Amino acid sequence: MSTSVAWEHELQSWLEPFLTPLRHPARRRMCPLYVAGLIGPGARKSLQPMAARVAPADYDQLHHFVAVSPWDEAPLEAELLAQANRLVGGPDAVLVIDDTALPKKGTHSVGVTSQYAGVLGKKANCQSLVSLTLAKDEVPVPIMLRLFLPETWIKDPERLQHAGVPEALWTERSKPEIALAELRRVMQARVSFGAVLADAGYGISAPFRQALSALGLLWAVGTVRIQKVYPADVQMVASTTTRGRPRKTLVPDGEAVSAEAMLAKASWRRITWRRGTKGPLRAKFAAVRVRVADRPAVYLRGHANQHLPGDEVWLIGEHRSSGERKYYLSNLPPNASLKQLASLIKARWVCEQAHQQLKEELGLDHFEGRSWRGLHRHALLTLIAYLFLQHVRLRAATGEKRKVSGPPPQPSLPANRRMLLDHLAHAMRLRCPMCHARFTLGSMMGVPK
Repeated sequence: MSTSVAWEHELQSWLEPFLTPLRHPARRRMCPLYVAGLIGPGARKSLQPMAARVAPADYDQLHHFVAVSPWDEAPLEAELLAQANRLVGGPDAVLVIDDTALPKKGTHSVGVTSQYAGVLGKKANCQSLVSLTLAKDEVPVPIMLRLFLPETWIKDPERLQHAGVPEALWTERSKPEIALAELRRVMQARVSFGAVLADAGYGISAPFRQALSALGLLWAVGTVRIQKVYPADVQMVASTTTRGRPRKTLVPDGEAVSAEAMLAKASWRRITWRRGTKGPLRAKFAAVRVRVADRPAVYLRGHANQHLPGDEVWLIGEHRSSGERKYYLSNLPPNASLKQLASLIKARWVCEQAHQQLKEELGLDHFEGRSWRGLHRHALLTLIAYLFLQHVRLRAATGEKRKVSGPPPQPSLPANRRMLLDHLAHAMRLRCPMCHARFTLGSMMGVPK
């Protein structure tokens, strides 16, 4: 069997659980073609060039499938979650919440406006997608992508209707609110993970952190240096005000200070959290127990309103060799070690690697349609393509380990990823998220060298 035929047969077989809910024969035929177009050769993964490569006579059907056809995405999303959970889920996994920007020209694509784009490091005309990524042992599998609608769109019902945004979503929702809604869906699907990670864009939101705790989840999130915190031993006492009626609300016996000030006198240690391709990855860390000033505000003894202390958590600081300083909060238990805290915080990097691969290798940001439905279907099919690639790679790695006598090789070693080179050849490059080694996918599509 030729490499191309073998690859097409394997993809078709693997996709069968995704195809069953599509029912209609045309949809069941278009879905594998679209996924194959995303995975296959060619620099541009927008609809027209993909159709020219995988189905030259079926451009209209492929367009209808992704942009117009009335199929339900929910069963495919459920299958994606189930397979991702089998692949990398478990108590040692983490769920990373982040967002990623898709730069756009013009103003008609759904959700596009001038907003901060992390990939560019500045404000730009773009769409912003909230993402959830399941990861274990530095192997990421993105499982959710949802468009954030800026205020300029929410205030323009005609524009929303023209883009096909469901009416239930015509209300303003922050990125943390979108992330929490998707997180609850992931939990309802019984996806297994040990902790939730997020950057400061989410971590500065007190309702976001409190919601994670209310769901019974462990979490580690970024914050800002000016975040107000109290010492862990702060006491709530009766107000000492001498004017007016005595207060019934208890107040803290001290004032909150910034995270930066709280860590100023802490003991800092150099921690190595993992080994990279250029050697150990290290930075200085410090951690103290605090109570975040994130409860309702009260007026305290002639000072400005001050928020009351919330639950006790870890405040962690990081001093990087570049001189940059970062701050984090985590509700890991009091007996957690500094290395455990640092390692968990640093596990978040895999989502950035996954975002880069989704865009550069699978064309997440190449979609040229303008509708809500088209964008989310393209994003969903991109996630399915990514999951298939991780399935193939990890299956090959597992098979290789069974052939090795003695202890299995560590999964972060480049040699463990090169075992795929005989199966995945040269046309489309995908950087391995575990070791940064390069492997390619051309032979799977039968592309000549």
